[in-house]
Amino acid sequence: MVLVGHVKDKTAILVDDMADTCGTLCLAARHLAEAGVDKVYAIVTHGILSGNALENVEASALEKLIVTNTLPQEENRARCSKIEVIDIGVVLGEVIRRSHYGESVSKLFHEVPY
Repeated sequence: MVLVGHVKDKTAILVDDMADTCGTLCLAARHLAEAGVDKVYAIVTHGILSGNALENVEASALEKLIVTNTLPQEENRARCSKIEVIDIGVVLGEVIRRSHYGESVSKLFHEVPY
């Protein structure tokens, strides 16, 4: 893992499609912390969070791990104070509605459906 650029005194945001054991996210957060960032946040679409993921996140340099509710997260939130959940139900519902009626789904990239 190689850090490119200057991050000292900055806020870093790590983005990924899924977090399973969170090993890579925690390693990246550690490297960023060692490079002098102020805060590190991670945002992932699917928070699988298996194995020691919750313990890894809790002990990591991550300020927050933000996940969507594509999987239930109530138990994970109760066990790890750094997890925050974003509800994407309204957006998914709008995608399904638009698909059913033959409307543009890509329009949602520029409009918030609520």
